[in-house]
Amino acid sequence: MQKLLTRVETANSLLCVGLDPTGDDAAATQRLREVIAETAPYAAAFKPNLAFFLSRENGVAMLQETVRSIPKDIPVILDGKFGDIANTAEQYARFAYDIVGADAVTVNPYMGDDTIRPFARPGKMVFSLAKTSNKPLHGLQDAAMTRGGSISDWAARLAKLMDEELTESTIGLVVGATEPAAVAKVRAACPEQWFLVPGIGAQGGDLAATLRAGLRKDGSGLLINSSRGIWQAKDAGAAARELQAQINEFRVVTSPAHA
Repeated sequence: MQKLLTRVETANSLLCVGLDPTGDDAAATQRLREVIAETAPYAAAFKPNLAFFLSRENGVAMLQETVRSIPKDIPVILDGKFGDIANTAEQYARFAYDIVGADAVTVNPYMGDDTIRPFARPGKMVFSLAKTSNKPLHGLQDAAMTRGGSISDWAARLAKLMDEELTESTIGLVVGATEPAAVAKVRAACPEQWFLVPGIGAQGGDLAATLRAGLRKDGSGLLINSSRGIWQAKDAGAAARELQAQINEFRVVTSPAHA
């Protein structure tokens, strides 16, 4: 968390640059180098998507090299949406932290707190799925529970409880930008936690509405992810700089000093 807070302050950024490499291995490797070099000045974090690396024969080596090429002061969130328990989850955590070198991971909490605990190492950060950016025809997250609220509400509450319990690590939430009202609802329930926010750009999320709904009173607490919007841009650096500036406009408006 301290690494993230320091980076957010020094870069004046809440931008998370997603790395979803496409194309053949040679083209993907070259583009990864370009995107990282061009966007690093504007990035609060980088988020390599595990699936886009594991689908390649040499994917783990490519992922390791990608993480090594990211400046050491910028946090790396490995987006694996890990969701298993016990010794299997321990092996996933070893892969993410010891083999890949990530600072944080995304986790699917469907099996309960046992899916989160193995990743909650001292000094590491876990982003637990709460309200995701997809809109399935038959989804689980909005299903009502007999105790009140929805499954996504309980997922957020679980992460909040574990964040309070596990003092040596930080538990954040994945909250999609495609439903700003849901972002506001989760923020009301979890006023202090950090949100990793996918869904801006290709998925149609409303940046302004999301920032209004999710920013904390101190003008932080969100990592706005952009993957395809930066990867496919002719000038990745310019795309990152523009999105950083758009985010910062709303950070000023919603900060206590300007309320």
